[in-house]
Amino acid sequence: MDQQLVAAVRRFNRTVTQRVGALDDEYMARGRPLAQARLLWEIGPGGAEVAALRVRLGLDSGYLSRLLRTLESDGLITVGPADQAGDQRVRTVALTAAGRTEWAELDQRSDQLAWSILAPLTGPRRDRLVAAMAEVERLLVASMVVIEPCPPGDPRARACVRAYARDVARRFDDGFDPALSNPVHDEELTPPAGVFLLATLNAEPVGCGAVKLHPDAPAEIKRVWVSDTVRGLGLGRRLLGELEQYAAERGWTAVRLDTNRNLTEAIAMYRSAGYREVEPYNTEPYAHHWFAKDLTPASG
Repeated sequence: MDQQLVAAVRRFNRTVTQRVGALDDEYMARGRPLAQARLLWEIGPGGAEVAALRVRLGLDSGYLSRLLRTLESDGLITVGPADQAGDQRVRTVALTAAGRTEWAELDQRSDQLAWSILAPLTGPRRDRLVAAMAEVERLLVASMVVIEPCPPGDPRARACVRAYARDVARRFDDGFDPALSNPVHDEELTPPAGVFLLATLNAEPVGCGAVKLHPDAPAEIKRVWVSDTVRGLGLGRRLLGELEQYAAERGWTAVRLDTNRNLTEAIAMYRSAGYREVEPYNTEPYAHHWFAKDLTPASG
């Protein structure tokens, strides 16, 4: 990793934490540190499940429990089972009347903090700052996406494949019926025959892709899908690259795929990633284009 890039990120982090008051013992002069204030904000007037808060904020269970106990002892929240007649292990958090008052005060002071950042700047500079913030936010979200192998029979993998089928059904000229498409069996996407990669953001599935490692033939990429919630963050290209790397690390020197003419963004991505159009290599009824790419042998 380039040390200049690392140093730039560290400078940015220091500037942001100082400017938003993250270093203060009493965030926004409310008598509690930022972690407590942020947790109270995330709970919100509608309440939340404890497990969802842990995932959303990326907090250790023990640390989250300590924060909740502090807010509860201050009379700002109540913690209890989601349903007295249901699973007692599912706990929810709700704001008390005092908590709702505090939440409203935090909301107002957050607006004031945002304005204090914008106020010293001229109109064009405000626009530049807000645009830059939006871009930084998108890139930070992209960096939070985790891609890992997942059994194709996992409920999350199944959900992604169903979402893929719904997406392409809307876009294909004649819809999409999985029963008519060339089958992709679970065992073909299970090591060593292949792999299914699942992309998650805050533990929620947001994308997937798979590669079949055909003996004595190029590897074949299948089912690359990205949720609308993270489109434009480069996740499709990242999934493609990781699938290529998986095949290369196992000795495959080429990879190929087929696609439909209506998936114009995917076609553009494949071409920009170095894929070349080839003659049809299968009888996929929904395919109009077939692509192939030579892989660089994995080092080491």
